[in-house]
Order: sequence, then structure tokens, then C-alpha cells
Amino acid sequence: MTHAFYSDTAAKVLAELARAEQAAVESVRRALEDDPERGRGLPDADPRSESYVVELLPEQTGGRGISVVYRYSQDLDAALILWLIAGP
Repeated sequence: MTHAFYSDTAAKVLAELARAEQAAVESVRRALEDDPERGRGLPDADPRSESYVVELLPEQTGGRGISVVYRYSQDLDAALILWLIAGP
């Protein structure tokens, strides 16, 4: 099982989201522990990791659209959620 963590920046944004939005993001974090390569791939300059994004629609969050940007390292078997980008 992969471990998924929030960066300090992502944790700060998470605390500012509405409760339903927080729950939606947390469900993504838990899903990453089972399938860390589930997101859409992003360009990554680090050859030892891969970057992905999972996009949540407003219907899924009960509020705004949210992009969950994370980096996955197979060597560490860990995912780090770097950014949470919430739409208007």
C-alpha cells in the first residue's frame, strides 16, 4: 500500500476549503494509496518520480472544481500532494 501525504502548502489550502470540498479531496488522497498512478500524467523534470493531476468537478466536491496535483515516487512507494487548486 502506497502512503499519500499533503505538503505544507496543500494542507493549508485544504483547511480553507468547505467541508464537502475537504471530504472530496480526502477521498482522492485515500484512493491514491490504492492506485497512485490514477491521475492524468504531467511533465516532470525529476526522472525518479512522476507527476499527476486528478481533477474534481463541482458536482463531486459540492462546491468548486478542484485540481489535486501530486508527485509519485515508485522508489519510496509514496505520493506527495503538492497543490490543491480550487476554481472560482
